[in-house]
Amino acid sequence: MKKKLVILPVVFFLSTTLFCQDARGWQVLFDGKTLRGWHRMAGTAEYKIENGAVVGTTVAGSPNSFLVCDKKFKGDFILEAEAMLADTSMNSGVQFRSNYDASANNGNGKVFGYQFELDPSSRKWSGALYDEGRRDWLYPGMLNAKAQSLLKTGIYHKIHIECSGNTVKTWLDGIAVCYFVDTLINNEGLIGLQVHAISKPGQAGEKVYFKNIRIKTSGITASPFPKGIYVLNLQHNSLTNYEKQDGWKLLFDGKTSKGWKGAYKDHFPDSGWIVKDGVLTVLSSEGKESANGGDIVTKEQFAAFDLSFEFKLTPGANSGVKYFVTLTENNPGSAIGLEYQLLDDKLHPDAKLGRDGDRTLASLYDLIKAQKQDRFIRPIGQWNLGRIIVYPNNHVEHYLNGVKVLEYERGSKEYRDLVAISKYVVWKNFGEAPKGYILLQDHGNEVSFRSIKIKTL
Repeated sequence: MKKKLVILPVVFFLSTTLFCQDARGWQVLFDGKTLRGWHRMAGTAEYKIENGAVVGTTVAGSPNSFLVCDKKFKGDFILEAEAMLADTSMNSGVQFRSNYDASANNGNGKVFGYQFELDPSSRKWSGALYDEGRRDWLYPGMLNAKAQSLLKTGIYHKIHIECSGNTVKTWLDGIAVCYFVDTLINNEGLIGLQVHAISKPGQAGEKVYFKNIRIKTSGITASPFPKGIYVLNLQHNSLTNYEKQDGWKLLFDGKTSKGWKGAYKDHFPDSGWIVKDGVLTVLSSEGKESANGGDIVTKEQFAAFDLSFEFKLTPGANSGVKYFVTLTENNPGSAIGLEYQLLDDKLHPDAKLGRDGDRTLASLYDLIKAQKQDRFIRPIGQWNLGRIIVYPNNHVEHYLNGVKVLEYERGSKEYRDLVAISKYVVWKNFGEAPKGYILLQDHGNEVSFRSIKIKTL
């Protein structure tokens, strides 16, 4: 009993000393000498101290492992650390605002929550935001291409994370990478250092290094965030002040049809489209193209732009988001324009038509197939995020859920060669107008849209 009375105050003293604040309000989370104040969770990877750094080492047969700080942190904070990976096949990350489910994985436990990605592979998504054990990728690295080449193996890189309310911003080596606005508010959580599971026994023994780990929870001043970085904003039909200052505007306010009209009409369709609960929906007409409300277009025309939109398909649905629509063709059915295809690839027969899959989801319809991975396609009935970027030099990119799936040069020889063997060959200079309307297609199936925003480039 006397031993317990002696030990407990000592443990408390060490813990509070470790997490005490310096004159600028920073709490040091790792003393550089011991693992005091940290413990391992979920996996069996090895963690030890070498030259003032935490060294995590991969082991065979283990799930993702985490060295977790004993103390949970609540509210806003700035978290900093330095990390180094020794090999390009290694993958790691820093957990924050995370939690632990002891019953998961057949009782072996699971850490879940935000992760600052460390990725030295050819994908180069370091600094991007992953949701470990829960929602998968939140802010893929492709959303900020300029930051994709920052991380190198064999040298330390500085991690900087700012959490304010439901907003997460990240920096790597002082370069802004990610701006994410969530609908979940994880106000309290763990901080952890990941050693990723390995798929091959030969990968055992790979190392990741962490040092200079510190956090600031009071007296926080937000760091300046440079313009021009895409904000993945899950707050529907809204813009942050940063987005507004960066030139973004909403094309759908979530309440009315303001800013839209029927194609070949001077007003919004009287039927066939509804606005309800923050969602703009084209109603089903049993697959009859433009036979109900018909297509709708923006009242404004656009030349170079960044367009972002969420969409939700019903089973077997077909629709599209078209751009550079001029409404000069006066053709029956849907108006003509370059089309970001919206399709249930598994149930709609259009997926098997065209050439080599160029009528599938996120493709440039009838011209270029979208190269998609199944993990980045959300199931029918769930919301997906589409994005179209048209640069002033006519370079065009399609994205699906934050991942680039195709790119092309509007007006190039390669583009015109594709048009020449497509259904669009009958229209002269198809898709090469200097500007045009944005169109949401009525293809006779129920499809919903929200969070439609655009930035002129």
